[in-house]
Amino acid sequence: MKASRTLSGRDLPFYDGMPVEIEVRGWLVLVASVLVAFLVLTLIPLRSFPYNLVPTLLFVGIPLLALRVVAGRRWTCLFRPLHLRSFVLMLLFGLATLAGSMAVGWVLQKFFELHSNPVADEIAAMSAVQIGEAFIATSIQLVGEELFGIFPFLAVLWLCVKHLHISRKIGILIALVVSGILFGAAHLPTYDWHWAQSLIGIGSARIILTLAYVATRNLWVSAGAHIINDWAGFIFVLELGHVPITPEA
Repeated sequence: MKASRTLSGRDLPFYDGMPVEIEVRGWLVLVASVLVAFLVLTLIPLRSFPYNLVPTLLFVGIPLLALRVVAGRRWTCLFRPLHLRSFVLMLLFGLATLAGSMAVGWVLQKFFELHSNPVADEIAAMSAVQIGEAFIATSIQLVGEELFGIFPFLAVLWLCVKHLHISRKIGILIALVVSGILFGAAHLPTYDWHWAQSLIGIGSARIILTLAYVATRNLWVSAGAHIINDWAGFIFVLELGHVPITPEA
């Protein structure tokens, strides 16, 4: 890691040496950290509240610790202060993700038999207290899912710009697609290995959420949009009953 000049408020962090230079080893550590965190989340057999907070907190904490080690005190540039505009953008991107998920799901239904999100099925059978507990746990988890989506995005952008000498705009497009596919692939077990629903359905939702980060440079905004998207979808399930495709989670 090398110290660098101050990061511009208009640019994304880390991919181009600002606010610090992250070398190849550092990017490998960051990508490995989200993979390890994902394994911790899925393999630790704690599913009931409040014990399920342990794997969800580790899901968030492991990547952030890795970023602290790699980027030093500049790790906080992923998170920016929240203002009224930030909350408006959370809502807009959350609704855009939900609308995009439903549109892609509608198209996929024409060609495939889709599976429901098991989390939505579980929530439909919960009491009010259990729903509150689930909201606490999943809200923390969704911050971790943002790290799972944004770290690979920035890593691919760094690879494209710094080593493949691709323009920043094209690099962002490539990074959006690659990180979306990787995020969708992580959901394959959730949807019974349905490749289209995971890679296309979940992957496209991930792209919209990553655009929330690209537009604001604030992971709090993309995490808030993620929470709005998922819980708006779960409310639809509670109000309307079973639907064949649910928002990504």
